[in-house]
Amino acid sequence: MDWLAKIKWNDDGLVPVITQEHETQQVLTLAWMNDEALRLTAETGHAVYWSRSRQKLWHKGEQSGHQQQIKSIRLDCDQDAVLLEVVQLGGIACHTGRHHCFYQRLENGQWLTTEPVLKDPKEIYS
Repeated sequence: MDWLAKIKWNDDGLVPVITQEHETQQVLTLAWMNDEALRLTAETGHAVYWSRSRQKLWHKGEQSGHQQQIKSIRLDCDQDAVLLEVVQLGGIACHTGRHHCFYQRLENGQWLTTEPVLKDPKEIYS
């Protein structure tokens, strides 16, 4: 596919993906995709990532049900980062049970948790 060839993949064949909530424009997470994950995301309309820890495709929401429906897929000016605009189903994007993954803010040299857990991860992934 010509559009996949345009992407500047890193040495591991991956590209960083910023996922943003379509309605609020809030950044939900940063993840990675290989060419298969990006192709499947475009074809299915649901986010599919590459899990670096498990070394396999990760269909967002496959266990939790918290899928991400794609509204748009964008490529940055250097062609080495992707932005997904999504509808976050279930309101939880983070495996910690929070709305988004960026729930810690640096204040006075310490990381403060700024977002509540919406659902216990043990309930999500049981």
